[in-house]
Amino acid sequence: MATNIFVNLPVRNLDASKAFFGALGFTFNAQFTDETAAAMVIDENIFSMLLTHEKFAQFTSKTIADAHTSSEVLIALSRDSKEAVIALFDKAIAAGATEARPGDDYRFMMSRAFSDLDGHIWEIMWMDPSFVQPS
Repeated sequence: MATNIFVNLPVRNLDASKAFFGALGFTFNAQFTDETAAAMVIDENIFSMLLTHEKFAQFTSKTIADAHTSSEVLIALSRDSKEAVIALFDKAIAAGATEARPGDDYRFMMSRAFSDLDGHIWEIMWMDPSFVQPS
């Protein structure tokens, strides 16, 4: 069985978050989505569970960080081309995200970063596969 990754993120407004990520082209698995959580499909084995604060609090006794003022995680997603990075970044901005920091372009690698509606930082990146040396 393949290993899956589930990134659990607290969100203040689940419907707004679903609309935001839907505008970026992500889909949701209805089997694991209800009024407290949405299972966002990022890739075949990568998911983000968008959880209301009440639902998220069921899994931790720690205070939920305000990602607008604190850094809790940087979520990096790769894309197949520079153009795909720019396209996803532009969709995010159009859907209400803010630029998290200026983009980087090293020719062999580039990235753009945005903060989603709850302040979580998503770094979208591309790296030229011919640059990666075999180990």
